Amino acid sequence: MKIAIIDYGMGNIHSVAKAIQVCGVEPIITNKKSQINSADKIILPGVGAFDDAMAELEKLELVSLIKEQIENKKPFLGICLGMQLLLESSQEAKVNKGLGILKGQVVKFSSAAGLKVPHMGWNDCKVVDESCFLLKGVSGCPQVYFCHSYYPQPTDKSVIAATSNYGGEFGCVLHKDNVYGVQFHPEKSQAIGLKIIKNFVQLC
Repeated sequence: MKIAIIDYGMGNIHSVAKAIQVCGVEPIITNKKSQINSADKIILPGVGAFDDAMAELEKLELVSLIKEQIENKKPFLGICLGMQLLLESSQEAKVNKGLGILKGQVVKFSSAAGLKVPHMGWNDCKVVDESCFLLKGVSGCPQVYFCHSYYPQPTDKSVIAATSNYGGEFGCVLHKDNVYGVQFHPEKSQAIGLKIIKNFVQLC
């Protein structure tokens, strides 16, 4: 099995790769179209600013390729910023639109009422869609690790597979067909995070 981790200079690449290795697969860290195209599954990690991330994907001519791979039903996982890029737009972005795979926007946490932004640290991940394969064997409200100032607000609420609460409830796992997104960092979420990554590795 080939799992491609897209390297576009914006991700926590090596931690994600290490987690994949622990699950028994040697991932390919790449920004080469041919390697992404030949992979069985794709992971888009991400840390940083929305505009910068989309600019890098455009520069590498990967935007159309990513959309094509998703349309071809290849399993795809976006992590943190990588998940936010799946939506149409972000309040953070001044120039670029998102990939538009999922309808909706990315919005910023309000610092009103003493809410600390960014949202950083451990928080609940409440499973609301037990049929989501990414969450197989995950139940209740396990703790996962977050580090973000923005969160996804999908138009279609049925794509929300798990939620967290920080000044209000938000979707922290999104799922539609072959596309999965997690707002938290599974590679930093210890046993439960490895379970989620292993589920992605085992996807048919």
